[in-house]
Amino acid sequence: MNFVFTSPNFPSSYWMFCARLKENGANVLGIGDCPHDQLAPELKGALTEYYKVSSMENYDEMVRAMGYFTHRYGKIDWLESNNEYWLEQDAALRTDFNIFTGLRSWDTEPYKKKSRMKEFFQKAGIPSARFHKVSTLDAAQEFISQVGYPVVVKPNVGVGASNTWRLHNDDELRFFFDHLPEVPYLMEEFVDGIVTTFDGVCNSKGEILFSASHITPDSIMDIINEQRPLFYYVDKAMPDDVREVGTRCVKSFNVRSRCFHIEFFRLKTGKEGLGNPGDLVALEVNMRPAGGYTPDMINFASSSDMYKIWADMIVFDHSTVNLDGPHHFCCYVSRRDSVSYGHTDAEIRERYGNAIRISGRMPDALADVMGNFLYIACFDEKQDMLDFVQFIHS
Repeated sequence: MNFVFTSPNFPSSYWMFCARLKENGANVLGIGDCPHDQLAPELKGALTEYYKVSSMENYDEMVRAMGYFTHRYGKIDWLESNNEYWLEQDAALRTDFNIFTGLRSWDTEPYKKKSRMKEFFQKAGIPSARFHKVSTLDAAQEFISQVGYPVVVKPNVGVGASNTWRLHNDDELRFFFDHLPEVPYLMEEFVDGIVTTFDGVCNSKGEILFSASHITPDSIMDIINEQRPLFYYVDKAMPDDVREVGTRCVKSFNVRSRCFHIEFFRLKTGKEGLGNPGDLVALEVNMRPAGGYTPDMINFASSSDMYKIWADMIVFDHSTVNLDGPHHFCCYVSRRDSVSYGHTDAEIRERYGNAIRISGRMPDALADVMGNFLYIACFDEKQDMLDFVQFIHS
């Protein structure tokens, strides 16, 4: 099997996808714009060959790289980046090189456009926020007359909560239209809820091989816009309602042969047409693993190996990973360089060294959301985890 992994060096932990593929007997070929000598040794060891392009944004260069690999190794069986940013380019390369094991160019729109996602949530019988495709100020005011302030404005195509704002009144609405971005925007009714996810891997038949859930108590939009510290955690045990609505979404979106990351709001306050406090409301889907170190957190929390499960899916279409190990709460807690904190790194390690699994700086490209310095730690009890978070952030 010839597998091309595009941008295998970012995020840095993605070398493990490549390594697990190689362990399963795949011939792993990499394309990226990082110089070869700057690749992690573990990634170099997992790749049969690496083709450097000057820019992955240059599609002609990507085509030449694929042509080189095809000439040298024969038919390419798989191509994937597991990265939201490259979803459409990955699909275009599959289309141009007749690779049938993943999304093609005509498949991506429901996974990229938030407006299209609503159709599939509705098909799955899961409520989502009412929305309006931003056009004119008068049309926006008419929509707001129906749903009331605040409203949320977000790019129709975008990753996470970047370039997303909450508008509270007519003055903020006019300011938004005076500085209207050139890309298409959506306006949604505000949903007061806690983001809860359904993450996992499914095979070519749409069967879910593995799943987990993580929770972000604070608003990602506010974390970015107000540069708040970030805390989120992988749940020790997935609630039944998350598994049920998540499974319905996987079926509705016809997810096959890939990782998925589906986001819901768990309502803090009830809202007509959406549900009562505690109910789940659909937010959006991403056809990739959850961002940053979340796959590692899922592994720590569930005593599993999501990288291996994915590689098993690619090569065998089923998983060989034992999922019977102990489960924990696993949390991500970050700090920002602009804030002074009450406890030093040495004090944190002295108190919580046995719980910490990963710590260090985040790449600048992810720091707006993820913070500048991170701690990932595991706990058997939720209150112990919350005490750790308070100690880090105080």
